[in-house]
Amino acid sequence: MSDSASTTQRHWAVTVVVVCLAQFMVILDATITNVALPSIQADLHFSPADLQWVVNVYLLVFGGFLLLGGRAGDLFGRRRMFLLGILTFSAASLIGGVAQSQAMLVGARALQGVGGAIVAPATLAILATTFTEGRERTRAFAAWGAVSGAGGSAGAIAGGVLTDLLDWRWILFVNVPIGAALIWRARRDLPRDVAAAQVRGRDLDVAGALTATLGLVAIVFGIVRTEAIGWGAPATLGALGVGVALLLVFLLIETRVARAPLVPLGIFRSRQLRAANVGMLLLSASLFALWYFLSLFFREVLGYSAIEAGLAFLPLTGGFALGSTQAAKVVARLGLRPTLTAGFTLSAIGIWWFSRMGVHATYVRDVLAPSIVVALGMGTAMVPLTSAGVAGVAAHETGLASGLVNVQRQVGGALGLAILATLAAGRTNDVLAAAARAGSGGGSLLARTALADGYSRAFEISAAFGLLGAIAVLLLMPRTTVAQAERVESVAVAHPLGD
Repeated sequence: MSDSASTTQRHWAVTVVVVCLAQFMVILDATITNVALPSIQADLHFSPADLQWVVNVYLLVFGGFLLLGGRAGDLFGRRRMFLLGILTFSAASLIGGVAQSQAMLVGARALQGVGGAIVAPATLAILATTFTEGRERTRAFAAWGAVSGAGGSAGAIAGGVLTDLLDWRWILFVNVPIGAALIWRARRDLPRDVAAAQVRGRDLDVAGALTATLGLVAIVFGIVRTEAIGWGAPATLGALGVGVALLLVFLLIETRVARAPLVPLGIFRSRQLRAANVGMLLLSASLFALWYFLSLFFREVLGYSAIEAGLAFLPLTGGFALGSTQAAKVVARLGLRPTLTAGFTLSAIGIWWFSRMGVHATYVRDVLAPSIVVALGMGTAMVPLTSAGVAGVAAHETGLASGLVNVQRQVGGALGLAILATLAAGRTNDVLAAAARAGSGGGSLLARTALADGYSRAFEISAAFGLLGAIAVLLLMPRTTVAQAERVESVAVAHPLGD
């Protein structure tokens, strides 16, 4: 191999490793906290309803600022924003790791969401602008897609190992040395940004991002509070009203005020994009809640250690990977709408199966089989859904369409988790109250039974979200021709997660 070829190969490898490791870290943090939740709850005294904010605030802020992060990279330079995002994410991880209060941890997770929203779009943009069309870019995208998929799967295992062998705080501390290494290598090896055009204040739609994110946070806060004070309480209605008002202001900004709106509403003329966004919202409402409640069920009801809980997720993550890799081929053979309907239906069946678990559940009988069914269903639906959104618009709109579908992934997860966590906590409290009225003794078995009943309620509603998703894609997704199905397949290969 010549010196020139060797240098090119080294440049390809270093750039891909730096970018993919950053993406891995961001995706990992969406799931790594789940197995550690009981330890976090005990240490910082979270209530069952408030514990969800450890997960939810990351999803909401990440989703709310994702499009803004991509726009900032276009305007200020991808390398510059990549470095800023890693620095923000790492600093937030350090703050979260030393948190001594609930507010401090939740605030750190929100700051992590900001960093992640800056890093995630920058990673793919750097690959797209660094490598030319053809074999190099295809290899880079393939590596990025594989790492993105592995990040979510590795989160459960890494969270279990770190929590059991060290402490839950290390699920955050581990990001600090990784972030420092990424900043050092990125400054040395990532290509410098080409000078950007002069940026005017209205070119960056900060107001749109803030109103959308704060509106969603207010709505989630209102939903969470219903478990304690009810739907008709002034505080609940006030929070929900503020959330709706902020979202209306967001629409006003996007249509009348913003010079470069985050979400040009004209893109929703595409029926396929509309269907993909609705489907992703419902699929994510099931998916994120499933991981959350399974983690708590394994730890608090079945008594698994953190490592055992992480390992228990392996069939779920493995089946998801298998379904994802085969999904594009299934679309090419059966068509988009039948594939999505089948995927949603399978996932709903598997999640309902989880709702039958009780305090005496066994792994092989009650966890393994539904894990495989859910994973194959969600894997079959996720990739075609994200790819359909991108394939349903003109070529110059694919970046925005991809971002929108991924925003729905975060928002759907946050809203679904808020609803289900509230219902689960309410059901658990009802069981405990009924036992107290009946004069039943307390103890570990009653507590575990009450928790199991609450989590079963959450699984039942989560399965209903899946069925609603199946109905939505069946009714809303247009029929695809062979050529259109092939385009969805080609987009899925180029963008495995729709990013």
